[in-house]
Amino acid sequence: MTDKKSNPTNNKGDMQTAYVVGQDNIVGTFGPLGFDIHNRVFIISSLTSIIFILLTLAFPAEAGNIFQSIVSFSTKTLDWYFLGLVDFFILFCVFLAISPYGSVRLGGENAKPDHSYLSWFALLFTAGIGIGLLFFSVLEPVYHGNVSLPLGITSPFAANGELIPSAVEEATAMGLAGTFLHWGIHGWAVYVIMALGLGIFTYNKGLPFSIRSVFFPIFGDRVWGWTGDMIDVLAVFSTLFGLATSLGLGAKQANAGMNFIFGMEVNTTTQVIVITLVTAVALVSVWRGLEGGVKKLSEINMVMAVLFFLFVLFAGPTLVGLNGFWTGLTKYVTEFIPLSAPFGRDDDAYRQGWTVFYWAWWISWAPFVGMFIARVSRGRTVREFVICVLIVPSLFIFIWMGVFGGIALDQLYADPNNSLVKEYVIDSYRPELSLFGMLNELPLSGFTSIVGIILALVFFVTSSDSGSLVIDTITAGGKVDAPRPQRIFWAVVEGLIAIVLLIGGGLSALQAGVTATAIPFSILMLLMCYCIVIALRGERNK
Repeated sequence: MTDKKSNPTNNKGDMQTAYVVGQDNIVGTFGPLGFDIHNRVFIISSLTSIIFILLTLAFPAEAGNIFQSIVSFSTKTLDWYFLGLVDFFILFCVFLAISPYGSVRLGGENAKPDHSYLSWFALLFTAGIGIGLLFFSVLEPVYHGNVSLPLGITSPFAANGELIPSAVEEATAMGLAGTFLHWGIHGWAVYVIMALGLGIFTYNKGLPFSIRSVFFPIFGDRVWGWTGDMIDVLAVFSTLFGLATSLGLGAKQANAGMNFIFGMEVNTTTQVIVITLVTAVALVSVWRGLEGGVKKLSEINMVMAVLFFLFVLFAGPTLVGLNGFWTGLTKYVTEFIPLSAPFGRDDDAYRQGWTVFYWAWWISWAPFVGMFIARVSRGRTVREFVICVLIVPSLFIFIWMGVFGGIALDQLYADPNNSLVKEYVIDSYRPELSLFGMLNELPLSGFTSIVGIILALVFFVTSSDSGSLVIDTITAGGKVDAPRPQRIFWAVVEGLIAIVLLIGGGLSALQAGVTATAIPFSILMLLMCYCIVIALRGERNK
């Protein structure tokens, strides 16, 4: 261990510390394998994860009941908290953008951006790409417009199942707007808080690229001790369960696609096999590292996703798809405040069953995506950072969701009696099949469904290996070049947690894992806002 007193003091700006990245790490070998771990963070995170996996496998029924209780408490009792919290994050972002703090530049007044605007926008879009775009792009617009009914709109289907033509226009617009709410600036405001905190304290204050650094104004040098250790442990669990949710959804959708194309049975056993096989592929990518594995897979993923989107847009009713984007965007803007309100609403099925889960999911992904955004945003002013991160990726996602959802809703209302989308989303509710129901009505449906399965699996791999790198960085005391076996360990743990959550209760268990970790981490994010203001005030006073 390095002696703290022998290290030069960092006094960049108004933050002073003698801490050096990795100084509390344990370095050594275990047989042929090397390790470089932060002793407390790694040990607590890994042991707790293993105990959770073993107990859930040993007592799946009991675990399932606990998961259900967590979901019920989070969505029904804390719905006002999650909705109000994320609304506050948006207001905080607006305050930063219009205040004098907006002129502060990440890296100092002479810092130059590391990437051009085009490259930066592409990287921001990549950060927002995930399995959710495939899993929810058809499911949500159809479900919200016809079942969950945001803001109490009238269902276009009467009690006897007959279509009510006069209600179709409002259902289409609100179904898309309700979807845009969950994928728009609310969620990206969560990422702004995390990424901006990391950027300011790393590039401007010279502190280690670690989540604990953001809390230096509150705790001082205690962030390098047990206080900071607990912050990093919470970040690890938040990332683990957020990723496990994505991996579980990816496995369910891939399994559903295999059933749709090849008749393979949809069950937990098949999904466990899918997770196991794809995690094995992710291990290869993780072993190859950021440049040789993660980056190449991400590039392949982006190209496939764009081609898949363009095919759906031009092979389907193009104007319907584009109109879906515009209709949803218009309704989203006009109903933004009512959809965001935490009180005075009766749409429990939408607000509690969907929105609360989404806000918890965004919060759980914040350490993962926030670290990525911070790494690619050096040189930007706070104002352009906030505006671009809120708006640019949101618009990309709105276009995707608007086209897929608009085409699916058009198919539904054009012929509801023969619509697979209606069967999968409204009648029997098999959400993982919703995308394939929409593709079935387009040309080359067999081929595009296979592409959809492959995309789901590639999203699965890129999420797993990227998450493994982030968690390994946290548990290695901020080091980005820790031994590869550590990344392998965390990739395996991610896969195992996704498996035990599926075994312990399926989608409810996945939601429970997210909300349980998001509750304590959300409190940390509130404290981050205070720390960001303190740091920006110091920059303005220089």
